[in-house]
Amino acid sequence: MIVIGSQTALSTAANTKSADLVGGTYQFVGKGTISVAARGSATGMNITVLVGGVALVNDQAIPYTGTAGAISIRDHVVSEQLMAGGRVECYLRNVTGGALTTDLLIGFTPA
Repeated sequence: MIVIGSQTALSTAANTKSADLVGGTYQFVGKGTISVAARGSATGMNITVLVGGVALVNDQAIPYTGTAGAISIRDHVVSEQLMAGGRVECYLRNVTGGALTTDLLIGFTPA
């Protein structure tokens, strides 16, 4: 698996949406499996992941599973899907009245 995007303790202000969190060398991918793992500091953080303009995850709540320990691609999976490829985009949206932090990992496994 190639890590195409990751964030640790990314803070998102109350009632805001982040900028695109994927950029650089692996922003464009071919056919393969996209894995998304995320862990929020509390309930109220949503995630959107697009691949080639197709929503893999569309404004889905990130489950709150606690903040102790490290993020795990096995334990904190939000979505895992075989996709045709294209530009990968990821956005976080905080729907609460206070700032929240998120740990995030987006991986790509070529088909």
